Amino acid sequence: MSEETNERLVIQITRDGMGNADPALSHKLLSKYLQLLLDADMLPSAITFYTEGVRLVCDGSPVLAELEALQARGVHLMVCSTCLDFFGLKDRVRVGLVGGMTDIIDAQWQASKVITL
Repeated sequence: MSEETNERLVIQITRDGMGNADPALSHKLLSKYLQLLLDADMLPSAITFYTEGVRLVCDGSPVLAELEALQARGVHLMVCSTCLDFFGLKDRVRVGLVGGMTDIIDAQWQASKVITL
């Protein structure tokens, strides 16, 4: 595949990690998943973060390096401002664009495929 983003694919991250497992395993799985996307040049147009998923774009996230690399390669990272406010994390965001539910709906509506992790 080329290093272009798939303009029709959106990945939604709604948890602080991947799957229902011990946090260390959930983080390890998500880190591997994101790194494999990078390695294979399988880049979605956007990744949205809401509910517990917003923790992954903040200070101390175990996947910040992968998210920064995805953003640098043109993947739009959209973070729910309502969720950040709820968890008191708005001042800890390190990657992505803070937006509202309207931005997430727009990304979903334009997508031909949405994957929720």
